[in-house]
Amino acid sequence: MKRFLRFAAIALFAAVGCAQAQDLSDIKASGVLRHLGIPYANFVSGNGDGLDVEITQLFAKHLGVRYEYVKTDWKDVIGDLTGKLIEAKPEPHEVGSRPIKGDLIGNGFTMLEARKKWVDYSDPTFPTSVWLVARADSKTKPIKPSGDKQKDIATTKTLLSRGSTFVMENSCLDPKLYDIGSKGYQLKFYTLSSNLNELIPAVLKGDADMTLLDVPDIMVAMQKWPGQFKIIGPISDDQLMGTAFRKTSPELRAAFNSFLEGIKKDGTYGKLVKKYYPMSPKFYPDYFKNVKGMGGK
Repeated sequence: MKRFLRFAAIALFAAVGCAQAQDLSDIKASGVLRHLGIPYANFVSGNGDGLDVEITQLFAKHLGVRYEYVKTDWKDVIGDLTGKLIEAKPEPHEVGSRPIKGDLIGNGFTMLEARKKWVDYSDPTFPTSVWLVARADSKTKPIKPSGDKQKDIATTKTLLSRGSTFVMENSCLDPKLYDIGSKGYQLKFYTLSSNLNELIPAVLKGDADMTLLDVPDIMVAMQKWPGQFKIIGPISDDQLMGTAFRKTSPELRAAFNSFLEGIKKDGTYGKLVKKYYPMSPKFYPDYFKNVKGMGGK
């Protein structure tokens, strides 16, 4: 019995230590890096691969620890990282604590100002922006670019009055981020899941006339459903994605930034982007022009 109790105490201590791991030294001591991810576009496929999955696996190997994937969703992901229980309405605010389930967030996590209150971001890992998309047979026509991004965004927003549009709360497609939530548009909150990959199929089925969607998901959808939808125009300015860390993990974040710089210089990052987003240099030529393996140095 004493031997059993001693073993149980050691196991409990190890479990608590892992749960409370905060920064680089704690993670190295625990021997595991826990990757919080949401299945989304080609960042986290849900089948064990994706751009952010491979980058984080390489980072874990670089640190000399075991990689562990922890599935989460848009509603819970920040709480799973920070250990803070956060309510979204009327504005995101802390109401308590919850278990920490992971050490970083990596799934094409857009650098939104509202999120920076809770997490610190790595250097940028991918560019993005949010556009309005409709079925190919929609009467709503794509805007004519004016050369002024802000004018194009304003013009695109007026077209939201042409029909119903899918949006998703607590994600980069949340209407309050783009000042469209209280304008009388027919917005439909997609609630069947938190998987943004489902929005284009739902629009193609006729569940809504249009949807907000970000560029990485559009690139994936263009390969899956070529010619079945069209891009109407921009809803947001250009944005950036990054890996998110607890504010109590500055050394882990610094180690990741150093690692990211290294894989960009040696061509590993460029090869991974080509693997998962082969069209990305056409969408963002300026971003990728200086990345080895992406048409740059």
